[in-house]
Amino acid sequence: MKTIALLVAGLVLVPVAGAAQAPSGEQIFSARCASCHNGQPDSRAPSPDALKSRTPQAIIEALVNGGMRVQGSQLSGPDRRSVAEYVTAKAIDDDVIGAATGRCAATTKLGDVARGPRWAGWSAAPTNARFQPADQAGLAAADVPRLTLKWAFGFPDAASAWAQPTVAGGRVFVGSQNGTVYSLDAATGCIRWTFTAGGGVRTAIAIGRVGSRAVAFFGDTAANAYALDADNGAILWKRKVDDHPLARITGSPTAFGDRLFVPMSSYEESQGADPQYGCCTFRGSVTALDARNGAVIWKTYTVADTPAPRGKSSSGVQLWGPSGSSIWSAPTIDAKRGLLYVATGNTYSGPPQPSSDAIIALELKTGAIRWMKQATPSDIYITGCGRGTNPNCPDTNGPDVDFGSAPILATRADGRDLIVIGQKSGVGWAFDPDRNGEVVWQYRAGDGGALGGIEWGSAVDGAHAYFAVSDITRPKPGGLHAVMLTTGERVWMAAPAPAKCGSGRGCNAAQSAALTVIPGVIFSGSNDGTLLAYSAKDGSVVWEFDSNRDFVTVNGIRAHGASMIGPGPAIAGGILFVNSGYGAFGGRAGNVLLAFGVN
Repeated sequence: MKTIALLVAGLVLVPVAGAAQAPSGEQIFSARCASCHNGQPDSRAPSPDALKSRTPQAIIEALVNGGMRVQGSQLSGPDRRSVAEYVTAKAIDDDVIGAATGRCAATTKLGDVARGPRWAGWSAAPTNARFQPADQAGLAAADVPRLTLKWAFGFPDAASAWAQPTVAGGRVFVGSQNGTVYSLDAATGCIRWTFTAGGGVRTAIAIGRVGSRAVAFFGDTAANAYALDADNGAILWKRKVDDHPLARITGSPTAFGDRLFVPMSSYEESQGADPQYGCCTFRGSVTALDARNGAVIWKTYTVADTPAPRGKSSSGVQLWGPSGSSIWSAPTIDAKRGLLYVATGNTYSGPPQPSSDAIIALELKTGAIRWMKQATPSDIYITGCGRGTNPNCPDTNGPDVDFGSAPILATRADGRDLIVIGQKSGVGWAFDPDRNGEVVWQYRAGDGGALGGIEWGSAVDGAHAYFAVSDITRPKPGGLHAVMLTTGERVWMAAPAPAKCGSGRGCNAAQSAALTVIPGVIFSGSNDGTLLAYSAKDGSVVWEFDSNRDFVTVNGIRAHGASMIGPGPAIAGGILFVNSGYGAFGGRAGNVLLAFGVN
């Protein structure tokens, strides 16, 4: 594919009403790919003849999860389809949107998104506790053993089950790796509308109100934030939030009041594995946008200093730093203190920063940093440093123990507030928001490390904090821990269940996915494709569903389930919605959204 410099000047296409005709696969390949995939003896990229021998699905997988994921992130779903069909000279049977069938027969207005059952963002509330109270859940602990599959929806690409669904106004909103955003009827799964973004959509769709209008907010892998009319999918505004060529939005934006808070991460940690890449210049940030028009109100970088030259590598490439401290997860609102909390990842290049692997508190109004609390200092890390002699690698490659999940603002029974969060180190933390993040307690749940420890999200109810363990590369991955919210002492631990998927890559019991809690029950997805429901009383399994199968879908797309290691379920109005098939980071790809209820 083309170099990063060419990606900066490349097209970012969003097909909307009245837009110009999208370029063909041949045009995109010529503009972005042909200089590397040229068939010359000195090129390490596959030649056009070699590409022709592959399947379109294999090309899409490379552009989404494989070695070309950085370049593929700059293409929309239709663009990736078009390139894949061009280079392989083979057509893909399914339609690119997956909406040729399954449209709702009757037109129904969106319900009240503020008062009806809702899970309208990364969490049921902007405190990010991932707890749904009984009146909103519509599902009691006694109902859980009787959950059955109500309907299944198929995404058109094999690796599209990527984002967490959200629920509001009788609709389900969900994005995909393909870049298509869907609004579905919550009761039946039929399609109300679709929208195609300029990159993959991994974020949950945040539903809010601007005046009398219900609005759907989200971000894509090309660092764009969007606002759509939640009733009909019409675009209201689009904002490029960061100009770095490798910037992407992976954490779900948080809508609060008249603002949208957008976290920023990047692909640069992976790009640093290329010895010819000048590592590194990206800085994490959070941006407050005006929800009415997308205007930037404030933007705060997690690394204060602009990256500067720091010498040249042994291969003669200019090196830069400091960089990194990405924000991979949703921002958390503390309305009482007027603060916004974000959690950060490692740095990519030195010097070390106090903002890496940290919790940062910012003022909601201005974005000024009030305080930051670092859990693991000097975590400078890029991929590919465990082998070879990459001149981008630091003298000591860090442990890569990001905070990949969102901070939880929790209140104990005695009224004291805590910030609870799990870390890839395998440690669950409780910090004091009134004492600049002072540690209240910590709990060791897993071994930790790259792809280890606590990955996508913990959860809290009135009495306990819950930590699910990934440790995906360890001999015994998985497990769920319940600890006292007051002290951090263990209440119970549920051992990993036997893997349901046989053996091989991506088949183990790692529990990387974000947890979801209703009164009395914790739901946790597993890398083996199983969704487990645990009793909050003792950790016993009260229900499970093995998604490793083919599904008949409401939209006619061939769909199958696989790994559940990313976002967790959303529960509202008596229905549990969950994606199956997160194919990155050691998982197996699938393409189905499942809805469960009680008959």
